[in-house]
Amino acid sequence: MIHRFASTFAAGLVLAAPVLAQDLIVSHGYSNFGELKYGPDEPFSYVNTDAPKGGEISFDALGNFDSFNLYTRNGNVATGTQVMYEDIFISAADDPYGSYCYLCTTIEYPADRSYVIVNLRENITFADGTPMTAEDVKFTVDLFLEQGLPEFRSVVESYFSAVDVTGPYQVRFDFNDEAPFNDRLGLVGIWNPFSKAWFEETGARLDESTTTPFLGTGPYVLGPVDMGRSLTYVRNPNWWGADLPLNQGRHNFDSIRYEYFGDAAAAIQGFFAGEYTVRVENSSKEWATSYDVPPVERGDIIRETLPDGNISTAQGFIFNLKRDKWNDPQVRDAIRMMFNFEWSNETLFYGLYSRPASFWGGSDLAAEGVPTEGERAVLAPLVEEGLLDASILTDEAVMPPVNGADRNQPDRRTRRAALRLLNEAGWETGSDGMLRNAEGQTLDLIIIQFSPTFDRIVNPYVENLRDIGVNARLERIDRAQYIERRRSGDWDLTNQSLGQGFEPGGGLKQWFGSETAENSSRNLMALADPAVDRLIDIAIDSKDLDDVRDRLRALDRVLRAWGFWIPQWGNSEHWIASWNMFRHPDELPPLAPGVIDFWWLDAEAEAALKASGAL
Repeated sequence: MIHRFASTFAAGLVLAAPVLAQDLIVSHGYSNFGELKYGPDEPFSYVNTDAPKGGEISFDALGNFDSFNLYTRNGNVATGTQVMYEDIFISAADDPYGSYCYLCTTIEYPADRSYVIVNLRENITFADGTPMTAEDVKFTVDLFLEQGLPEFRSVVESYFSAVDVTGPYQVRFDFNDEAPFNDRLGLVGIWNPFSKAWFEETGARLDESTTTPFLGTGPYVLGPVDMGRSLTYVRNPNWWGADLPLNQGRHNFDSIRYEYFGDAAAAIQGFFAGEYTVRVENSSKEWATSYDVPPVERGDIIRETLPDGNISTAQGFIFNLKRDKWNDPQVRDAIRMMFNFEWSNETLFYGLYSRPASFWGGSDLAAEGVPTEGERAVLAPLVEEGLLDASILTDEAVMPPVNGADRNQPDRRTRRAALRLLNEAGWETGSDGMLRNAEGQTLDLIIIQFSPTFDRIVNPYVENLRDIGVNARLERIDRAQYIERRRSGDWDLTNQSLGQGFEPGGGLKQWFGSETAENSSRNLMALADPAVDRLIDIAIDSKDLDDVRDRLRALDRVLRAWGFWIPQWGNSEHWIASWNMFRHPDELPPLAPGVIDFWWLDAEAEAALKASGAL
């Protein structure tokens, strides 16, 4: 979810010139590309509308937590807080381009989308039973624009000329000309409204960590908490949306619990001991080697490999471009060449992973080979302006280096090529084997991590870098230090998952735009490039799916050529292990496995596990 905003404009109504009713488009949702799949308040086709309600589902988390505020970079936020809040729009897991009214009944707007009127449902209440009105939505917008994450505010704060309450359950959003056309409808639906009265009473701030959750409208509220160790969200018995058709077959558990563990080894043992009941596995080593245990052999625990139709997560190391030494593309290329994915996958990952190559991997939005005619039409004007090198029009899309799987150390040809690049960039090998610049400084490279799980992966990479003279080292620190050092820029390489969506929007600026380079939890590498900025604007302005494909492929091609990203590894499946008492529809939608959303508990199966002593 994109974190949101506010506008503090003059009091009173700010109305545009009168528009005749017949000139307004009135809809229960929108899609920039194609038709909506579902009608007003129509249940999603992939859920079991007769799914029973009740029981508990539980998961693991690593480390600890000290805050319930998801919307600030301060503190270590607890897992799962999203279940306490709801957005004005909702999306379906089988409709990548559609958004549907959820907290609203309809939206109204003219063809030019110069403004949008949101008609809210009149029966929505916050968790304390107080009604949610247009004043709360307006307050939430203002709050995010004033106190929201900097990378969000820097992108969207100038998009609105006014956000006004035009009725007890009606809010009007007026847009400036610079607001991207395709983003405008989405920008009215992303808000998860907070209670204005609660914020005024408590004095809470969006930019500060808090041990008290904000008051929301969601199906769950915070239950028992052992701060830093475990927490449970429990069903709100008076939740306003329980009978809404859009919620049929959804939110089926009475409680959702998270147990925190100090490390991954303790977490998986806790699962086998029944300390929690569902494990979404993210380690190939564990998936390949750790499930040969009695509960699995007896069928008390089942393992499922479920398809993932999303764009693949572009997980990788990123360079800190605020440090001058990483602004040389030859230096970045040399460092990239020394990570041996093939050996890592064969030796460490049991051959279960593939290497991401694109920010839109697994989709037809990824650049491949040389540019298509459509891509060239997008890129050529930027070449003519001198913003891009002409080679972008003829070169194949940048792919990760390929090494041998028989040994960690890249082959001699790769090592020689990396050293040649470093020498050309002014780094010479000294008598001690270390690379130094003209001032005698070593080429220091610090990789920060907080999880010991990464040691076995990062340390071989460090060895390869040191072998060619880079003064590389892994610094494993606790989670709090990790968060602070990423925030302060005290690192050279760190992990980042640069996952993208099917539709280009303002989120691209949060990930890659110059306006977010100075302070961002997304554009953590501090990328600031005028060609990228132009391509983002061009992509956001796409008129149809052909435009989307051509423009995102062109952007993907340029981002990959930049070389600020060292692709790590990825998985095109969901690996889920669960105690054999949970059920889900036979056919799952492509965009979400829906474990919390639309799975349910089989009470008889749970009773059988308990009766047998297994659980």
